Amino acid sequence: MSLADPLFWTALLKIVGVNIVLSGDNAVVIALAARSLPPRQQRLAIRWGAGAAVLLRVVLTLFAVMLLALPWLKLAGSALLIWIGVKLLLPEGDGDGEVRVGTSLAAAVRTILVADVVMSVDNVIAVAAAAGGNWVLLAAGLAISIPLVVFGATLLVKLMERVPAVVTLGAALIGFVAGEMAWEDNAIAAWTGLCPGGVKYVVASLGAALVVVVGQGLARRAGARAPATQHPAR
Repeated sequence: MSLADPLFWTALLKIVGVNIVLSGDNAVVIALAARSLPPRQQRLAIRWGAGAAVLLRVVLTLFAVMLLALPWLKLAGSALLIWIGVKLLLPEGDGDGEVRVGTSLAAAVRTILVADVVMSVDNVIAVAAAAGGNWVLLAAGLAISIPLVVFGATLLVKLMERVPAVVTLGAALIGFVAGEMAWEDNAIAAWTGLCPGGVKYVVASLGAALVVVVGQGLARRAGARAPATQHPAR
């Protein structure tokens, strides 16, 4: 896949897209972990914590790319991505209490790093899937999207809150990537190899549709149950 290939740029946009959509919460965690520090230490905690988290994420993504080459793992990863996309569309609980506030620079950096590892599993799998085993594409996608995430995630979170369609599009993109990944699993290569090339994108589109339909359906059910929970009948 060369730079002149339109598929290269399409895949690159997918990597940047899923990275941004799935990384918005990381900026919130960084801010929460460093909020009680003096201003100068806040800046250091954010820089060091984000830098260490980025480095760790790159290493984890490289391992994920190698693991996804094994039979059946892409199918398993595809199912996980479908669920990740669905969760994006569900109402979120208040998780701020789970983030420990750093009382020192070292404690804040440690909290940021641990939280990022826990929260980045979905991101790592999605980016590795979108790269399709292309190391150049993976490196380029991470190089572009990580600065966007580190410096612009807070703005993106606000945008997602004001324009819900952005979240829906992001969830659909993750479902699309999941469909592509399932189709490319080596365990079913003998069967998929007999099908026309366009079938892959039909399956990917079905993955996107599945995420949006299931996610929105569960979100409506959760919304319908909320009033009953908050105002029980007497």
